[in-house]
Amino acid sequence: MMSKYTQIKEFLEPPFLVEFASKVASAAQPGAEEEEPDAEGAPSPGSAEVRAETKAGTRGARALREPVEKQTARELFAYIVEQGKKDYQVQRYKGLGEMTSTQLWETTMDPEHRTLLRVKLEDLVETNEIFTTLMGEDVEKRRKFIEDNALDVKNLDI
Repeated sequence: MMSKYTQIKEFLEPPFLVEFASKVASAAQPGAEEEEPDAEGAPSPGSAEVRAETKAGTRGARALREPVEKQTARELFAYIVEQGKKDYQVQRYKGLGEMTSTQLWETTMDPEHRTLLRVKLEDLVETNEIFTTLMGEDVEKRRKFIEDNALDVKNLDI
């Protein structure tokens, strides 16, 4: 986090401006120069703006959104999180038995997308202790275990 902070710290002065790149312009080849507007300020026929406008049927309108200004880092963070959640629905299940057959196939059973891992129980006593801690009813013990081990997690499946 510290290395990321050093990369962005110069941009942390409000107001924060969120600009939207058009899907057409972002799909253009790297290094391709955008055409300049004509003398009257209208984009030239081959420009990214015009291409985005002509595709503005289903999703093209999103490409021409106005920039959004936020006054605090908290507002900016909340806005970005809100935008990131659009078009997604998060569901949580206690177990696989709560899923429909379609959901099971899409998330767990489809051989094209699933990952099988071999698990070896080399220390049964420690394994049993961890399982009891995480699945048991002692909330404080579970919280302490999670806090103590959170920074060591390499793969987290939420």
